[in-house]
Amino acid sequence: MAGSSSSHRSRRPLVAVLIAPGVSVFEFSIPCEVFGLDRSELGVPWYRLRVCAPQAGPVPSEFGFAIEATHGLEGLRGAETVVVSPFKRPYPPEVIDAVRAAHRRGSRILTMCTGAFVLAAAGLLDGRRATTHWAHAERMRREHPEVLLEPDVLFVDEGDVLTSAGTAAGIDLCLHVVRKDFGAEVANAVARDMVVPPQRSGGQAQFIERPINDLPGHDLFADTLEWAQSHLGDRITIEELAGCSAMSPRTFARRFREVTGTTPHQWLTGQRVQLAQQLLETTDHPVEHIAVECGFGTPANLRLHFQRLVKTSPAQYRRTFACD
Repeated sequence: MAGSSSSHRSRRPLVAVLIAPGVSVFEFSIPCEVFGLDRSELGVPWYRLRVCAPQAGPVPSEFGFAIEATHGLEGLRGAETVVVSPFKRPYPPEVIDAVRAAHRRGSRILTMCTGAFVLAAAGLLDGRRATTHWAHAERMRREHPEVLLEPDVLFVDEGDVLTSAGTAAGIDLCLHVVRKDFGAEVANAVARDMVVPPQRSGGQAQFIERPINDLPGHDLFADTLEWAQSHLGDRITIEELAGCSAMSPRTFARRFREVTGTTPHQWLTGQRVQLAQQLLETTDHPVEHIAVECGFGTPANLRLHFQRLVKTSPAQYRRTFACD
């Protein structure tokens, strides 16, 4: 299993989840499931989870039953990561102040769905890329034109501030955070335990027009993706993928976006980068070898796409996450 950086080895990072009356039970459960369960078997010092609210005590959920907040707003202090749930308007001034203060202290701020409106109200999204649930995109544009809204993606990572779309996109965002903190192997292990895909790209479309099971020949399509994943080191063309799926290249490209929310090229690049992450973590193969094994051909191509998607170099990634 992959290791982590020395800072993660030294202590367990604290995640504070800030909730409000009417909290979405599903969205609240996502950070609890990802960050709150004991995952010491993964070989890294796992997160500590703290539930906070404007006042400590029982907080009514959207279904009426209460969730116990063990801390008030003071519980945000000391948290490396703060997850901000949606709040009803008008937003309590003390909540806005507490979120701003956490950000000033260096906390990484995450939101799910309409929690982005709280960050926008706090000024943390001014001039920055962000997303929210597609159904609330026009409201965000109207109320906060200073936000560089990307309404069609699953999540946006701006480093210290991360926003996600509705419901299940929160899972993608939280797994993305685990991947950043502990590497691909650990994130994939968490995804396997949750029985969810290990990584959906943040740039993937929020809304997919037609689910894969509704498409004629969907078994051929799924088989094609599986074949591509096992041949990432080869040169793969859209014509080849289309032929495996018994479609024309144009039809295949259209269906691919309908099913996956992205293009074949972007999907293949993401799959190759994920494979490179795993090989950097779990093997001592030189970068030149990994570039060929993942289908990038040259170290320069690997570094280019790795830097773009992972925001670091392969060498730095290996130093941070390689097995001990």
